[in-house]
Amino acid sequence: MRKVDLCLSSEGAEVILATSSDEKHPPENIIDGNPETFWTTTGMFPQEFIICFHKHVKIEKLVIQSYLVRTLRIEKTLSKEPVDFEQWVEKDLVHTEGQLQNEEIVAHDGSATHLRLIILSAFDHFASVHSVSAEGVVVSDLS
Repeated sequence: MRKVDLCLSSEGAEVILATSSDEKHPPENIIDGNPETFWTTTGMFPQEFIICFHKHVKIEKLVIQSYLVRTLRIEKTLSKEPVDFEQWVEKDLVHTEGQLQNEEIVAHDGSATHLRLIILSAFDHFASVHSVSAEGVVVSDLS
């Protein structure tokens, strides 16, 4: 089994829900593999997005690149549909003036079909997520 970035759209991942969208910075930018693109929130918090893998995966390491995110909660589910999420990780991120936050999470019990990332609060009125990367393996297809 080869380890891949399970969150890349080129690996079949898809952002199936986002609570805000700006046509210049859509949620698909989070998983496009391009370091120059990002998704931006459009005000009030919490804001969230859901990544669907379209398969059962085992995540070993998660890396989130963001800007101005204060508190981030990550939930996961093993359901075929994006329901029955359970809290997995909640972190307060460090404010990094003028540069991206690079949060690395070593995953324990990282089996999932979907991830929901919730920005509970930010250091400003707006925040951005530049990428979510999930190193891991495909366990099985959803059937």
